Amino acid sequence: MYLSRLALTTFAACLPWPTWAVVHIHGRDLNAPLLDSYDYIVVGCGISGLVVTNRLSEDPSVSVLCIEAGDPDRYEPVIQDPVYVGADIGGIYDWLLSTTPQTQLDGAARPMPQGKVLGGGSILNAMCWNRGGQDDYNAWAALGNPGWDWEGMLPYFIKSETYTPVYSADIAREYSINYNPAVHGTSGPVQVSYPRYFYPQSTNLFAALNYLGVPTQFDPNDGSSAGAAFVPTDLDPINQTRSDARRTYFDPYVSRPNYHVITGQHVTRILIEGVDSSSVVDNPTPGGNEDGNGMNGATSNQGFGFGPGGSTPALDNSTSARLLRRQSPSTSSLSITGVEFAASASDTRRNITARREVIVAAGSLHSAQLLQLSGIGPSSLLSTHNIPIALDLPGVGNNLQDHCLVGTFYPYNNASYPSPTQLTTNATYNALAELEYNTYKTGPWTAGSPNALAFNPLPLISNNSASILSGANDQDPTEYLAAGLDLTIVAGYTLQKQSLVRRLAETNVASYEIINNNAGSLTVAVMHPFSRGQCYIRSADPFEPPSIDPRWLTNPVDRQVLVEALLFNRQILATPAMVPLQAAQFVPALDDDLDAINRIINTGIRTEFHPSGTCAMLPLEQGGVVDPHLRVHGTQNLRVVDAGIFPMIPAAHLQAVVYAVAEKAADIIKADNVGVSTELDCILIASKRNDIVIYFLQPLGKPDSDIQFVFYDSIVIGDI
Repeated sequence: MYLSRLALTTFAACLPWPTWAVVHIHGRDLNAPLLDSYDYIVVGCGISGLVVTNRLSEDPSVSVLCIEAGDPDRYEPVIQDPVYVGADIGGIYDWLLSTTPQTQLDGAARPMPQGKVLGGGSILNAMCWNRGGQDDYNAWAALGNPGWDWEGMLPYFIKSETYTPVYSADIAREYSINYNPAVHGTSGPVQVSYPRYFYPQSTNLFAALNYLGVPTQFDPNDGSSAGAAFVPTDLDPINQTRSDARRTYFDPYVSRPNYHVITGQHVTRILIEGVDSSSVVDNPTPGGNEDGNGMNGATSNQGFGFGPGGSTPALDNSTSARLLRRQSPSTSSLSITGVEFAASASDTRRNITARREVIVAAGSLHSAQLLQLSGIGPSSLLSTHNIPIALDLPGVGNNLQDHCLVGTFYPYNNASYPSPTQLTTNATYNALAELEYNTYKTGPWTAGSPNALAFNPLPLISNNSASILSGANDQDPTEYLAAGLDLTIVAGYTLQKQSLVRRLAETNVASYEIINNNAGSLTVAVMHPFSRGQCYIRSADPFEPPSIDPRWLTNPVDRQVLVEALLFNRQILATPAMVPLQAAQFVPALDDDLDAINRIINTGIRTEFHPSGTCAMLPLEQGGVVDPHLRVHGTQNLRVVDAGIFPMIPAAHLQAVVYAVAEKAADIIKADNVGVSTELDCILIASKRNDIVIYFLQPLGKPDSDIQFVFYDSIVIGDI
């Protein structure tokens, strides 16, 4: 009898995963009991995490788990209705991060909003949907990433979207909204369309730009991205609500049995196949918050509130030491076995095994932090915090880039033009707009996104472009980088700078963006920054937010671009098309000199919410972190898939780019795992006292590895 039961147990345990251990998620129960192991574990359920998890789980023979630190939203209007764009920044779905004091500006820290929610930044962002220029991706390929040029990315831009043209031919003509069907998707998950209301001030702006020699783009998503454009948004064309990653890559697939998501869980460490060493990590000094947020309890919906931080309880002294050996990524091939996670700093930490791969998709800031906490990063940084060095990988956390912006204030005083400010200053107008939206899904409430934009090349807007270009070309690459960087990072930046200088001279490559809100703000943002920042851990405590130093404008080229952009705004407002709006030039004022403009820049710089580049897809000798397959250098089965892999930031709002990168990554991961077995081999070993121990060994499926099997589980059966 016992032997029969043993044989049955052995037979069942040796079957592939889907046959014997399916855990169904019923309805919207995201946090169903977990399996002991998964084929793939994805860290972070934002855009990239949900895309990769969804696509990998299309294969019913594999299991995929996505772990998210935030909670799911509750379908609140502030999330779904376009009129509320930006209102949830600083709220419960924001990590509430902030930068280090920016001493090169005014010495103040700035908020760095990031989504802490199922769906990530797609829940918080301004909904703009554009891809950047062909040159952006051709530059990626030129830096040593074959297949990542425009032609390699275009199929995945198409795959991610269902594009719906603007609903009216008259509107299309009036607002210069054209499209090329060959570059748009018709069956992808994300709904991409246009609002059912347009502010006429957009046509004034486009006419002004044309008058000054800046063209209007035919289609802002066909790869020729310089000039004015009315960009589409991730907006459902029928119900006029946000089409975010959660509602497009998770909700429709919630009943897929091998697609598991758990929320409210913070991944604290990547587990690496252990190798004995004399280096042991001490318990870190507490320094974070209970939930890992940057500003505990702050809820400012403007994202500018700073509150007191909490403290992490001391870690359990019984926690076992982590034993690792320092390795070079050029010669090592570390095996990743899973992840450690916990609900909060005071909660028990749990481990879960990955049979194939761990895919880090936590966003450019948290992905770099997690690698560093796990012993993968610059050795000097890890040593400072007494973290055993698994891989000395200098690029982790470096190469940070962001689109920094400066807000302006030129309120339009011609009351004959409808203005979005009426929604906040005229209760009757807003009530009627709300009623129209709820009844017909039309009107001003559909038009919350600032999507009448311009991506301007410097030579088209400035007589000083040749001088700026000359200065940029003459710079020593190390002149404005942070001190003490590894030579590989300097080598990588040297090649990036050559690309940036070449493109700064082009008349069809955007150097900055104008963000128009149709109420008198022509915000300007640097699109191809020369400045580079850093994102480093502050301690070995995973619940302490990282030190984020974007180092905005440390390279003077970026400041010069912003100065020229603000001066060009004066020309725009003086054109025949814009004069009727009766703009009052307050910030900057019409008579502000260069010193005053620079003071406005110093105090006004903020993020456009696009941090990227911290886990760059570059060769090792250029300070790279991942290879063109997005595999971390020096590892067998660890990848990064998010904006952190961008070698250089494209001239675009980043969500469409991240969707495409994740779609491409999913295909790469699938192809790399063709033929990899997920079955369990079993070994029966008789032990003392007549007990039998069943040891389960998992084949790695990696023929080049010295280790062909890893321990998976064991069962002791007694009384035979």
